[in-house]
Amino acid sequence: MDSLTEALLTGAPEEVLAREKVPDHFDAAHLRAEDVGMFEGAQDKDVRRSIRVGPVAMPELAPDEVLVAVMASAINYNTVWSATFEPVPTFRFLERFGRQGGHAARHDLPYQVIGSDASGVVVRAGSAVRRWRPGAHVVVSCVQVDDHEPATHADAMLGAEQRIWGYETNFGGLARYAVVKASQLLPKPGHLTWEESAGVLLTAATSYRMLISDKGARIKLGDVVLIWGATGGLGAFAVQLVKQAGGIPVGVVGSERKAKALRALGCDVIVNRAEIGLGDATTPEETVEQGKRLGRFIRREVGEDPSVAFDYIGRATFGVSVFVVRRGGTVVTCGSSTGYQHTYDNRYLWMNSKRIVGSHAANLQEQAELNRLVALGRIAPVLSSVYTLDEVGEAARLVQTNQHLGKVAVLCQAPREGLGVTDPQLRERIGADALNPLRSL
Repeated sequence: MDSLTEALLTGAPEEVLAREKVPDHFDAAHLRAEDVGMFEGAQDKDVRRSIRVGPVAMPELAPDEVLVAVMASAINYNTVWSATFEPVPTFRFLERFGRQGGHAARHDLPYQVIGSDASGVVVRAGSAVRRWRPGAHVVVSCVQVDDHEPATHADAMLGAEQRIWGYETNFGGLARYAVVKASQLLPKPGHLTWEESAGVLLTAATSYRMLISDKGARIKLGDVVLIWGATGGLGAFAVQLVKQAGGIPVGVVGSERKAKALRALGCDVIVNRAEIGLGDATTPEETVEQGKRLGRFIRREVGEDPSVAFDYIGRATFGVSVFVVRRGGTVVTCGSSTGYQHTYDNRYLWMNSKRIVGSHAANLQEQAELNRLVALGRIAPVLSSVYTLDEVGEAARLVQTNQHLGKVAVLCQAPREGLGVTDPQLRERIGADALNPLRSL
């Protein structure tokens, strides 16, 4: 253990952290460019083969960046994409970014430190950073933007130079240290542990933009919202957001275990795919038949068709989503875990004045609004399991095979679970069970 880590774990003040030497190398989960072709022809692209954990060099800070000692991180599906080198190897992103020169050139390396979530402690700040000092407890946004782009000032997600940290950049969060832009940081909610807070921002803020923001579906009191994959990271936060907004969540899951998790989250209506015969709709006829079957179930339980479909599943569900939402309804999508090429019958879209809204991550204001809800105790973490950094391959494999519930956290510098709480009164008032509805399942 280096002296800076020792100082962090004992809660040393800013002046002590500033004196401690930053290590030249640190352990990180990373991919190697030499492994890009390793899965050619493989039926099972097991991410445990491609994710390595070991020392990497400490990069230099740009003036607008901070160095964060990562206490905990989390697995997102983009970690699986990175580690399977699909749909494209992420080293292409690093090469393109590096061609900008200057500090961007640091990212183009023969290895990539992955991970797009983190909670931790600021230990260094670049010369242009004003708001953050060593010792600050933070959570890290996955979105890096170029504030010199005009579009960024309207909506950061429209900027051509917007990138997802740890996926389209290097120096991500599944490591003992991470390099991030100062504009990626928000205050860590004080009542949460490191591992609880590490798995919130990427998926919860993405769900916030999809459902609540004026850039998404703009749900309102009483809206019926169909949520596919309702016990995944995105879906489990979507259920809570719909409830907080006064809507009626209808969650779709594939097993009784996941249905039990949905009940723990307070979901109003639960659809078990197996029980009503929902599968991968591969023909127009199957899509219409499954849409009718799902629509009958929802009308029986709620009394009307859904006004919004929350769909990140993609090819297997998208046609049904377009079919099943009511006249004037909205399908909002942020991903396609089952395939990017969607097919649907356009008559059901145009003749019923429906909308399809594409949504990607969230801008900093949306993330701050979501983080405020978390800090107030209105949105709970959806943590289900915790691994160590040495076990990150197993953690990613769990997500790759869809064996997880909610979020899977990874301890990086935190030596054990349960650390990082600075507001024990709020934590006690909310209750540990309410904060961790999925841990006991």
